[in-house]
Amino acid sequence: MDVTAAADRIRPHVRRTPLWRVSVDGRPLVLKLEHLQLTGSFKLRGAVNTLLLADVPDRVVTASGGNHGLGVAMAARLLGTQATVYVPVGAPEGKVRRIEAAGAKLIRAGDTYAEAVVAARSASGFYVEAYNDPAVIAGQGTVALEVVEEAPDVDVIAVAAGGGGLAAGTALSGRHVVTCEPEGCCCVHNALMAGEPVDSPVDSVAASALGATRVGDVPFSVLRSSSVTSTLVSEAELVSARDRLWEEFRLAVEPAAAVPFAAWLHGRVPGTACVVLCGANTDWTP
Repeated sequence: MDVTAAADRIRPHVRRTPLWRVSVDGRPLVLKLEHLQLTGSFKLRGAVNTLLLADVPDRVVTASGGNHGLGVAMAARLLGTQATVYVPVGAPEGKVRRIEAAGAKLIRAGDTYAEAVVAARSASGFYVEAYNDPAVIAGQGTVALEVVEEAPDVDVIAVAAGGGGLAAGTALSGRHVVTCEPEGCCCVHNALMAGEPVDSPVDSVAASALGATRVGDVPFSVLRSSSVTSTLVSEAELVSARDRLWEEFRLAVEPAAAVPFAAWLHGRVPGTACVVLCGANTDWTP
């Protein structure tokens, strides 16, 4: 998984998002403002890298709870191809609306992300994995590459974890990674505790972004052989962290993006830390 090559490959198509050094409760912190990425999420990086490595297929298809589908839709638009995105029937309207606005054909299928995946895999076209693919992981790893280049003093990077793609890509940076998940939606944590991927329940306000029921085999193989710590936050902690990002810094992010900030606020992220704010696709208003 060559993250440097992925960065060179996707550079003409994605934003290099800013770092912001702040102080919170007298403690220094680096924020990676990845929610300012095109489509409002890091997912564009992995989607663009995947399509470029596949020589931009004529038709692409994927399944998503929202952000990944939006990333694939925009990647297809930028690269001149057509995308079809399958989403669960309960996918947030804000994310669904943005997927369609990016030019993709949207199909609602199933009550869960897993059911949407089954439907999408039966369709014709090049299937773009959400997280269980080396090309996707390398693309997501470009977030941490930018952090390391601009803030070499950072020794710990905290990220929200869903299916494990961003976490695994971040682990390739060589920095210690803290994977952060809601208590009711934590397939990466459960896999690390069990020593193998296991099926996990999904029950969180952040489920549309972090709602994988099982970590991917490919990202798990990276995570278990890397310097990784897993931590969990409560629903109250992540909602409070989201609100504080707005009140203190005027950063409006979706619940999933506030999870690592919540973990840092409560002392679960050590060292000189960078918190990745991974997405802002929400209709939440302050």
